[in-house]
Amino acid sequence: MEITEVRVFPFQGNSNFKAYASLTFDDQVVVRGIKIVEGRNGLFVAMPSRRGKDDYYDIFFPITAEMREKIQEKVIEAYHNREKKAV
Repeated sequence: MEITEVRVFPFQGNSNFKAYASLTFDDQVVVRGIKIVEGRNGLFVAMPSRRGKDDYYDIFFPITAEMREKIQEKVIEAYHNREKKAV
């Protein structure tokens, strides 16, 4: 499964939350609600989640570490590219 498109929607404001992103896989499936967050060690990607009775749970998540890394790399790269174009 290949990531064929990444769209980034920056969040305006002074918070650790930087943007939303959506991913398209194989030009056939779209996942929305991915969050780009500034953490202690830099940017990271948080998967879409819903609040349950006692906690939050992911509604989309990669099963392998390789796919998680691939998603994080593509989303953060798209975020940085959008930031460069905005300047």
